[in-house]
Amino acid sequence: MNISLNDSLLTTNDQFKIGIIHYTKIVVSESPQMIKGRTQLYQENLYLELQETPVTERPGISEWRKVWKSFGADPNRYRHSAESLMRRIAKQNYLTPFHSAVDLNNFFSLQYEIPVGIYDVNKLQGDLEIALGDEETGYEGLNGRYNSLKNIVYSKDREGAFGSPFVDSQRTAVTENTVEAIQIFYLRPSLAETECEQLLHSAGNMFTQINGGDFTTYVLSTNNRSISI
Repeated sequence: MNISLNDSLLTTNDQFKIGIIHYTKIVVSESPQMIKGRTQLYQENLYLELQETPVTERPGISEWRKVWKSFGADPNRYRHSAESLMRRIAKQNYLTPFHSAVDLNNFFSLQYEIPVGIYDVNKLQGDLEIALGDEETGYEGLNGRYNSLKNIVYSKDREGAFGSPFVDSQRTAVTENTVEAIQIFYLRPSLAETECEQLLHSAGNMFTQINGGDFTTYVLSTNNRSISI
C-alpha cells in the first residue's frame, strides 16, 4: 500500500505534514481502567485550563484553524475534530469510553491539539492519497450524516473518501475485530520533522502498550511525499 500527499496541499502550504502510524497484530478491546481514569483526569484538568484560555487560543487549535482557512474552508462552520472535542470538554460534556483504539485516538488529539484519525486497514482498498476535497467529495460519517468535504483535507482509497480532520467515515471505522490499523496525524505545520517523529513514536509506544502489536511511523512532507507500507 502506497500513501501519498497530493501536490496541491504542498502548493498551498509547503510546511504541510502528515504523520502515519501503521499498527499490526493489535488487539482492540474495552479500555483498561487505567486509561479510562487517566483520560477522565486529563479532561477534568483541561476543563479548568479552558476556563482561563479559550479553545481557539490554544496553540495547536489556533494553528489548525489557520491551516483550515488557508485551504479555503471556514473554521467557524466546519471545526476540525480536535477543536470539537475541546469545545465539548469546555462545557463539561466529557468523552465517554468507546474502546481502546478510539479512546487513545481521542486522547492523542487532545494531548497534541491536532486532529487524529484511525482506520481499519482491512477495510481499505488499494493505495491511499491525502488530498483536498471538492464539491463532489464526501461520505456518511461517524456523526450519522452525510458530510461534504469541499476545501477540506481528506484521505481516499480506491473506493473514495474515508477520512478527514473534520469527521471520519463509517466505512473504515476501527472495531474490536480490527487487527491492523492506520492512524493519521494532521500535524502542526510549524513542527520540525524531528519533533513530528518524536511525537509519533511516543504515541505509537503508548498505543501498543495498551493494544499490543507492533508499529512503524512515517512523516509525509514536501521532502517525502510518498511512502510504502
